[in-house]
Amino acid sequence: MSELLEMRGIEIQFPGVKALDGVDFTLRAGEVHALLGENGAGKSTLIKCLTGVNRMDAGEILLEGKPIRPTSPQAAIELGISTVFQEINLCPNLTVAENIFVGRQPMKHHQINWKEINRRASELMERFNVHIDVTRPLSYYSTAIQQMVSIARAVDIDAKVLILDEPTSSLDENEVKQLFAVMRSLKEQGIGIIFITHFLDQVFEMSDRLTILRNGHLVGVYDIQQITKLELVTEMIGKDMNEIFNLKRAHVAEDAPILLKAEHLGAPGKVEDVSLQIRKGEMIGFAGLLGSGRTETAEMIFCVARPTKGSLEMNGEPLKARNPLDSINHKMAFCPEDRKRDGIIGDLSIRENIVLAMQAKRGFLHPISRKEQNEIADKYIKLLSIATPDAEKKIGELSGGNQQKVILARWMATEPDLLILDEPTRGIDVGAKAEIQRLMLEMCERGVSVVFISSELEEVIRCSNRILIMRDGKKAGELGGEFGTDTQSEILKIIAGEGASA
Repeated sequence: MSELLEMRGIEIQFPGVKALDGVDFTLRAGEVHALLGENGAGKSTLIKCLTGVNRMDAGEILLEGKPIRPTSPQAAIELGISTVFQEINLCPNLTVAENIFVGRQPMKHHQINWKEINRRASELMERFNVHIDVTRPLSYYSTAIQQMVSIARAVDIDAKVLILDEPTSSLDENEVKQLFAVMRSLKEQGIGIIFITHFLDQVFEMSDRLTILRNGHLVGVYDIQQITKLELVTEMIGKDMNEIFNLKRAHVAEDAPILLKAEHLGAPGKVEDVSLQIRKGEMIGFAGLLGSGRTETAEMIFCVARPTKGSLEMNGEPLKARNPLDSINHKMAFCPEDRKRDGIIGDLSIRENIVLAMQAKRGFLHPISRKEQNEIADKYIKLLSIATPDAEKKIGELSGGNQQKVILARWMATEPDLLILDEPTRGIDVGAKAEIQRLMLEMCERGVSVVFISSELEEVIRCSNRILIMRDGKKAGELGGEFGTDTQSEILKIIAGEGASA
């Protein structure tokens, strides 16, 4: 197999840090090559160098044996290097066809040829086995379909190199299978695919080779058959996996007081009937497929959405909350699923993001002094090991794992009694996952109750005292006590409607 892309001795220096130090990377035509490493390892910097966002201080890039030096993302596209990002960067108000051909519409008699655009867009989506009406707005379709549209656009501009940055982070199991079928088809066409993901099972299912980075250095390049999952994690982190996940569930006494009680919560089209109790210092995990009602239930508890039936009690008293600010004042906290859209304010500093909820709780007529802001930010940067030179760095410039830690710091600063975490470890590396899980458990030990929503059953089982299983907007089952090797299959049976709830 020929070398399609070669990056040799890449060095990039940022103020105070060497982001890449002599990194090599090669991609062959018709292969899927996984680019792996913790957040901050240098993956994004290497990709930004390849796509013309970052200028390299040393090194060279060859495409099909010829030197290239992309100066912008558009220049990279013109060379045949396309990227599909984790956050879909298309226009939801435009049609599918318009999104595919925006900026390069076929013309006829000096006018846009809409008939041709729609015909070609339909044919392109059919190639990916996606049968949709391309004249509908993109926002009409699921995240998975939008992801396919992104890939279709990237491929249709004669891509030689396709970069997929966390393409499966928002997809369910069937959607992932559909995406993988598309990736295999693209491989057969000779396209080289750089695959960035934190799902290690997917790495071993789809990749031909993998490259591991750590702290801006090349750790190694492996054929997929040469390395085990345990060896891979050890190389990525620089530590043994057992050491990383040596976590112990918080102990919750059987007579621990009930902090929150929900009875028959529901709202049309979201959740039909959910009842639960959360004890002080307990972590309750929510398991279920995407769309099962996990997030909707959490949003009702925090009053992001109002239930139309049922009741909520906190500390034995009716919870009279009408909006999230009322919930904050009742010592509740909520880290949303989409940290980019609903969690961070990218252009504000780490300091400003951390004090945001505390300031809202105090009211804007009682501003937090700059001195106190600095003290709070510095305290949580140190406590959560947030990787940053100082608190004034823009949060949008941090890695995903460090952004998640800042959001966690924001809510820890409010000293909540109940912390709701919706997919807090999605799209972050193994080491950062373990750190966040450890912080969650430490908060439980201090008496904070935690609702933990995750699509990864392994971590729900590892961390939770009890697991509430959702299916089709209803509570389908509940498991508690000691969890064993058969717990995951038991949960899956309940999700599938084949198992009995406990």
